Amino acid sequence: MSEIDPREKPSLKLNKNSLKNSIRIFKYIKPYAWYFGLAMVFLVVGSLIFMALMGLPGEMANTAIGKPKFNLDLDVKDFGWLFLIILIFQGILSYFRTYYFAIVSEKGMSDLRKDLYEKIITQPVVFFEEKRVGELTSRITADVEQLQSVFSITLAEFIRQLVILISGIIIIFIWMPKLSMIMLLTFPAIVVSAMIFGRYIRKLSKQRQDELAKTNTIVEETFQSFSIVKSFANEWYESVRYGKAVDEIVKISLSFAKMRGIFFTFIITILFGGIFFILWQGALMLQRGEMEAGDLFSFIMYTGILGGAIASFGTLYTQIVSAIGATERIQEILDTPSELEVLKSDSFTDMKIKGDVKYDNITFAYPTRKDMTILKGINIDIKAGQKIALVGQSGGGKSTIVQLLMKFYNPDSGSILVDGNNINTYDLTQFRKNIGIVPQEVILFGGTIRENIAYGKPNASEKDINLAAQQSNSLEFITSFPQGMDTIVGERGIKLSGGQRQRIAIARAILKNPKILILDEATSSLDAESEKLVQEAMDKLMENRTSIIIAHRLSTIRDVDCIYVLDNGKIIEQGTHNELISNENGIYASLAKLQFELTSSID
Repeated sequence: MSEIDPREKPSLKLNKNSLKNSIRIFKYIKPYAWYFGLAMVFLVVGSLIFMALMGLPGEMANTAIGKPKFNLDLDVKDFGWLFLIILIFQGILSYFRTYYFAIVSEKGMSDLRKDLYEKIITQPVVFFEEKRVGELTSRITADVEQLQSVFSITLAEFIRQLVILISGIIIIFIWMPKLSMIMLLTFPAIVVSAMIFGRYIRKLSKQRQDELAKTNTIVEETFQSFSIVKSFANEWYESVRYGKAVDEIVKISLSFAKMRGIFFTFIITILFGGIFFILWQGALMLQRGEMEAGDLFSFIMYTGILGGAIASFGTLYTQIVSAIGATERIQEILDTPSELEVLKSDSFTDMKIKGDVKYDNITFAYPTRKDMTILKGINIDIKAGQKIALVGQSGGGKSTIVQLLMKFYNPDSGSILVDGNNINTYDLTQFRKNIGIVPQEVILFGGTIRENIAYGKPNASEKDINLAAQQSNSLEFITSFPQGMDTIVGERGIKLSGGQRQRIAIARAILKNPKILILDEATSSLDAESEKLVQEAMDKLMENRTSIIIAHRLSTIRDVDCIYVLDNGKIIEQGTHNELISNENGIYASLAKLQFELTSSID
């Protein structure tokens, strides 16, 4: 399934609500308002100086022929110094304007990125079930990048071109009113036509980019799942699929090329024709003595500048509207309530619990599947330090039971009590600090072994990390690596074997030192030797802790205090291994018999 393309643009529409939403994002610029204000002042002053500078060459030409338009009392040679002084001053203004806009955009968008990441990471599990990772990544990268570009470049350029347009029209009307009237009657229509052409070309360009993104998705999917492609011998199928996508790009690209060809023809014949017509009229006026050569030269320069300013508004408008769309998507996430607030590690006192757990008549259906009730009247009572196991067919509700304990979801009815208190009364962060989990599929971060173990307790000492590694039967294989604890495990721990990853996860849980432990059968996919080492480590980990085991291999739960057998969201049997195995007609006895017979036949 393809990810959201970060290049995707919103429809080019502005309305009151979208503008109101966008203005809210300026709160990230507010702390740097002084820099923003100074940058705007430098921008306006610099733009006005630029427009004045563009009139000097014409005045210099008039001065050279002895017919200056303005009484500046300057000789031609004085213009060299005047140009140099203005250019240096203009350069200084440009430097500070660029630097101050950079301060505003970099620091403001840095604050936005932090808030956006914090808002996303503190969302409940259901949020990540409803959103795609590609979409969230796009919000925090591509959308914020769009906003940063607007604050650092686009907004400044828009204001600059607006100042140039207004001041330029005023200048040429005062300087050359007759020729200005001719230009205003012809030039705007030509420029507007060019903008319409440009918008259609941008639309085709976007279509081409979208098709290119589809081909990239095919490449990404097939390269990531190449083993599946090869196991099904579907190389030919993927080649044909990719070929069709590339052919579609060619089709759109040729249409794109045709429109560009028509556009260039338009530019050469109509736009340049319009410019030459205005220049021809100016030359006639010059011949009739209605204006000086320097005035015509200045008019040509101002006309080009004004044309460029008008033409740029189309692109700038597109960029600003795209940024407004990005703002709305970002604001939507920022307005979503979090499940918890991020607190500094020294801003609270650690909460300690004993570990009594009670499920009282729990009923639950997943928020995304309300039509399917997963748990139906679950009652479980676990005393501190006891070990219980959940067994049953896949889909029976075993994982859901522990997810409710970790408050990934809230039950539809009933309550979960820990130490006699409803878990909703506990601070969520503090409560979860008392729960440790060793999942069946261990996910490690791509850093070092030390960083992955220390994730259970980020401020742990080196001594504590080494002790956790030793207790999890990990220290021996860690020290066998040349880099030891500094060994990079690779993305999702790919450089380690399954047994090594499981033991690192156990070390992480040991370091966390939780009062409640959840074990999602960590040995089900391991070889016999690795299983023995992991099982020994888990036995140490479960000592003096309330332990909930999701069991797939019944041989691993013979010694637990109570086994709960689930079927279709209900507990249909409970008791010790010996009690349940003695009921020959029970489901547990049937499962045990099936597994033990299968093990014997394999042996």
